[in-house]
Amino acid sequence: MFKRSLALAAGFALSLSAVVSQAADVLKVSAIPDEAPTELLRKFKPLGAYLEQQLGMKVEFVPVADYAAVVESLAADRLDMAWLGGFTFVQTRLKTGNAVPLVQREQDEKFTSKFISADPAVKSLQDLKGKTFAFGSVSSTSGSLMPRYFMQKDGVVPEEFFSRVAYSGAHDATVAWVQAGKVDGGVLNASVWQKLVDAGKVDTNKVTVFATTPPYYDYNWTVRGTLDPALAEKIKQAFLALDPANPEHKAILDLQAATRFIPTKPENYQGIEEAARSAGLLK
Repeated sequence: MFKRSLALAAGFALSLSAVVSQAADVLKVSAIPDEAPTELLRKFKPLGAYLEQQLGMKVEFVPVADYAAVVESLAADRLDMAWLGGFTFVQTRLKTGNAVPLVQREQDEKFTSKFISADPAVKSLQDLKGKTFAFGSVSSTSGSLMPRYFMQKDGVVPEEFFSRVAYSGAHDATVAWVQAGKVDGGVLNASVWQKLVDAGKVDTNKVTVFATTPPYYDYNWTVRGTLDPALAEKIKQAFLALDPANPEHKAILDLQAATRFIPTKPENYQGIEEAARSAGLLK
């Protein structure tokens, strides 16, 4: 009986080991849905192929429904790595206690948000008083939290200042709403704004930027705290090795709207945590 129990235990251990080994062969990656799902996948495909080559393992992109789903999935170890906004990183770090930010784009050290309107009479935020306004997702750092924080520092409480506050759910949707006249003004991250302008997807004769926020830390690639540290370091070095002088690497960087990636650390996002608490978005 004792020998049989040992055999069963050994068999279970081998089975468990096989499951763990199989799971470790696939890196599950996602991103906050701050743009259309098709756009997120388009941007990730070349990066995913590069990571597969560098890591010697399969890399799978897992789309999520909303910002909260990314946080929950990292906390439950259903995801290994995700592209997070600064606020989503803070939420993930507080929920897990050990999520690790690996790298950020160079511009994420000094990120900004753009206030836009299709009304030529709007030259400043004060010109939108009593009118309609759109943020992106309520959990977006650049499309909600930081613009709100800077507004409140200037004595503007959005729900009291505007006649109606709406949430478009994504940066590109905010631009579409403003361009279509669904709202009088809105705010989105500077990187997406520039990408839409460069792609000719926004009529700059109609929609214009009337203000820019002060800079703040924003996006990063974060891994779950339970990921093998050696693998996490390998992922980090793969990002840092992307060289804009290499045409293949530059194509990947361009899709990520990055000149290059640089290391980051949890301390960089303390200001965002303070802003979130000040705005009443963290208990």
